[in-house]
Amino acid sequence: MVKKILFVCLGNICRSPAAEGVFKQKLKERDLEKLFVVDSAGTGGWHVGNLADPRMRETALSRGIELTSRSRKIDESDLYEFDQILVMDNDNLAAVKSLIKDHKSPVNSKIKLILSYSKNSHLEEVPDPYYGGQNGFDKVIDLLDDAIDGLIDSLMD
Repeated sequence: MVKKILFVCLGNICRSPAAEGVFKQKLKERDLEKLFVVDSAGTGGWHVGNLADPRMRETALSRGIELTSRSRKIDESDLYEFDQILVMDNDNLAAVKSLIKDHKSPVNSKIKLILSYSKNSHLEEVPDPYYGGQNGFDKVIDLLDDAIDGLIDSLMD
């Protein structure tokens, strides 16, 4: 059965498209592409329709990952459409959970911080690189690379 995975950050132009790209690349490397549908979204709609930030696209491309998705805002229907919703930080977590109308809903259990799957980092949140320098974009890819290995391993159990 195909699993649907959604990655979420604030504007859907840095961290979540990077997570989507890293995830797709790792699925391709493991020949698992047919088992997953992958998307990303933002909690805000400022960048709807835009490609990922050029700095993030360049950083990802330097590692062989092409980011081609267009920004979109998360919608309440996504809560029911996707099997896992992985957010980048606690603000994203709160924003996504605020979309839940029935707080006793089992939807709560499928919304998690992406770094909860990390094997090598003690951080809880993926820092937003938007206002920083190049090293922030590299750090995001490094953190996601590690966490997504853990995520895929957990999904394949």
